[in-house]
Amino acid sequence: MKLYFAPMTCSLSPHIVLRELDLPFELIRVNNQTKRTADGRDFHEINPKGYVAALQLDNGKVLTEGPAILQFLADQVPGNALAPTAGTWERARLHEHLNFISSEIHGISAPLFSAEIPEPVKAIFRQKLFKRLDYLERTLTGRDYLMINFGVADAYLFTVLTWLPTFNIDISEWPALATYMQRIGARPSVLAAIAAEAATLPV
Repeated sequence: MKLYFAPMTCSLSPHIVLRELDLPFELIRVNNQTKRTADGRDFHEINPKGYVAALQLDNGKVLTEGPAILQFLADQVPGNALAPTAGTWERARLHEHLNFISSEIHGISAPLFSAEIPEPVKAIFRQKLFKRLDYLERTLTGRDYLMINFGVADAYLFTVLTWLPTFNIDISEWPALATYMQRIGARPSVLAAIAAEAATLPV
């Protein structure tokens, strides 16, 4: 498999999961501005949407969208603890977590990266994000993970919460979230993924 990524973007979450599952893969960096890959391709040929992550299988098929990639990867190793069995109530709960992270954290955060959006508009998105962080603070108080064990939803949530300093948001205002980030950030898979991405050369 090949994982097309850009450092410290949402593609970090499938990268973490690949390492958690000890699956063989090739890491290929994408320049988000030029849309060129480290192996010289036009990234639009791989993912016409033009953004990471993209997972290319050995048979050439390509899967995009983080939540879909995360669940596909977990299902490649039956019996692992990263995702409940398909068709169960617990798997539906995982879908719930992933959809919340995708729409209410990732989606709300995206405009905060844009230099073209005026600050008063960004302030509205920040206030919405704060409400979602308040919800996560309540959810994670007294819990180590979103579900019983560390799972794909935690890899995704950790990834999008690493963006908070970029928005000048201090996670220490949400103590349970801050502790959660420290816990996830200390996992060997997370440390290895971040180090491997940092070691790649710019495209």
